[in-house]
Amino acid sequence: MFGIGSTELLVIMVVALIVLGPKNLPNIARTLGKAMGEFRRVSTDFQRTLNTEIDLEDHERRKKEAEKEFFDDKAKAEAPKAEQAKAETANATTESVGKNA
Repeated sequence: MFGIGSTELLVIMVVALIVLGPKNLPNIARTLGKAMGEFRRVSTDFQRTLNTEIDLEDHERRKKEAEKEFFDDKAKAEAPKAEQAKAETANATTESVGKNA
């Protein structure tokens, strides 16, 4: 816990007992425990919110990439059809000009 060894924790507890006294020590320990629990809950909630936002941003990025890839593939598939339609129109125009002449 916070890089404190067992002997260091024991020394801190003895000093706290001497300074605060045996009557106040349980109340202070209870208050400190509640504060640490609340801090842990808040930090967990913050971390969860941060992870959710990161996942949402990643999902949106992947969605845009997939849409771009899908529409690019669709445009590539339709390009030969459009060129064929242009060629047919050009042929029809050429034939109609040839018949009129």
